[in-house]
Amino acid sequence: MKNSEEMKNSSKFTEAWLPVKQIMNGMIQLDSGYYVTGVKIHPRNIFILDTQAQQAMVYNLRNFYNTIDYEFWLIIADRPVDINLYLAELQKMYNNSSNNEIRKLILQDINKANSFMSEEYNVVDTEYYLIFQEKKLEILQKKLHNMISGLANCGLQASQTSNNDLRIILDNLLNGGEAINFGTVMS
Repeated sequence: MKNSEEMKNSSKFTEAWLPVKQIMNGMIQLDSGYYVTGVKIHPRNIFILDTQAQQAMVYNLRNFYNTIDYEFWLIIADRPVDINLYLAELQKMYNNSSNNEIRKLILQDINKANSFMSEEYNVVDTEYYLIFQEKKLEILQKKLHNMISGLANCGLQASQTSNNDLRIILDNLLNGGEAINFGTVMS
């Protein structure tokens, strides 16, 4: 009978050779005893702000990054978006409307959404993460708190990564973000 290390090395499945023990509570527990977690930064378009506010935000972010005295990874992950539910809602609104002007506006939205579904465009939701690893849970919690409050001081909203966020990051890293199917974003 093969030992677990030999089985791991001869396995055809990615999970077998990844050093991931489990994903739980918004953390990846590695075989080495380290925990990998971080924050998901909610996107904000700074280009709609005035020049002075943009410069202040960039200055605050630079100061925030300079306060981080441990190794971290900035990960930007594109997640394909399924807009079929949105299209169905538009179609229902179009069918229920009797006003020709409103129907024309809704039809324009339907056509624009259909153009985004073409191969020319790649409809994605871009997600931003700051990820780090730590062996001690109490230090990990302090780092999370400091990151979230530091980003809040920069005018950005952040929250701890969820299990699903970490799976998306792993999937993107392992598959280059290709051929990933997700459900609809709208509720």
